[in-house]
Amino acid sequence: MGDPWLSIIGMPDDSADALPPASRAALAKAEVIFGGPRHLERAGAGARGRAWPVPFSVEPVLAERGKRVAMLVSGDPFWFGAGGSIVGALQPDEWHSLPAPSTFSLVANALGWRLEEVTCHGLHAAPLAQLRGALRPNGRMICLLRDGKAPAALAEFLCTQGAGTATLHVAERLGGPDARVREVRADRFDLTDVQAPVAVGVALPKGIGLQRSPGLPDDHFASDGQITKAPVRALTLSALAPRPGELLWDIGAGSGSVSVEFCLAGGRAIAFEQHATRVENITRNIADFGLNARMQAFHGRAPNVWAGQPLPDVVFVGGGGNAALYDALLPALPAGTRLVANGVTLETEALLAQLQAAHGGNLLRIELAQAAPLGRMRGWQPLRPVVQWSVTL
Repeated sequence: MGDPWLSIIGMPDDSADALPPASRAALAKAEVIFGGPRHLERAGAGARGRAWPVPFSVEPVLAERGKRVAMLVSGDPFWFGAGGSIVGALQPDEWHSLPAPSTFSLVANALGWRLEEVTCHGLHAAPLAQLRGALRPNGRMICLLRDGKAPAALAEFLCTQGAGTATLHVAERLGGPDARVREVRADRFDLTDVQAPVAVGVALPKGIGLQRSPGLPDDHFASDGQITKAPVRALTLSALAPRPGELLWDIGAGSGSVSVEFCLAGGRAIAFEQHATRVENITRNIADFGLNARMQAFHGRAPNVWAGQPLPDVVFVGGGGNAALYDALLPALPAGTRLVANGVTLETEALLAQLQAAHGGNLLRIELAQAAPLGRMRGWQPLRPVVQWSVTL
């Protein structure tokens, strides 16, 4: 451990007297103490105290390198805490962390919930739409919120997702003398005096949440009609085989539906689209599914549009690929990249057949039909066939 100059101290909500001995010792030795006004006051920082800047930044802490410095953060510094924001700029021997129970732990203990069965969400600065992919029947969530007004916004969001009967346990100032937990249904939310810091435990009802299998209904997406239809999208995502943390390049993204589902499966995506109005739809879909931290959209023509972007693990090329695009794309991809390309024209079908012959992989022809009215009866209406080439380069 050496002799670190920075102590990252998890604070309870009452006072420094509740800290364990090691945390109190580090606080006593600190020449400079950073924290929120509430923490600085309860730690008795006095003239040593420095309030966090707004907007938040760890640069003032780094500027004090060489002094004995303490950072005061709520609970566990590395669970949606400021600890993770600073250690990337430090050497391992420059810092040590002295955690306290996290707010998630405090809420779970107050409600008697098994924490391993709960999903935990830090929403101080993140959009509530980020929860959309986490909603599940009879599930439980604990959400850290930015201020006393946010629980009402959370209740409204849940109502828009069909979860108006969810039970909200609004937990205020847990861990201190002013702790309070109140219960209210989302569609009957009427609390007006919520005090920060605040977290909400959410007990969800039945019959909500996005399906976990690929191929979400087309009407879930903003689109001008240029969208990989749900059945073909399901087969495409199966071929793309998303894994958590992998990066997808979606070239000719249309509505971005493939990228959205790739991200919902745990991946990240960059969607490239040459039509500005479609980029607007992609941007809307990113916001609607709460994927701002995982997905980006760029307007422009290939190959210029992907210049300077991080190299992908997986690539999807929609129905508009041509020989010039593949001539630029294939040499740019690192070995081991998975590529899936769909074609809907005779010319693209011929091109994909040539590429499969040259580079290997699998070639699949997808032919589907849907029942449709035929006079007073019904008949099969064929959909446009799709040829799909998938390969690991």
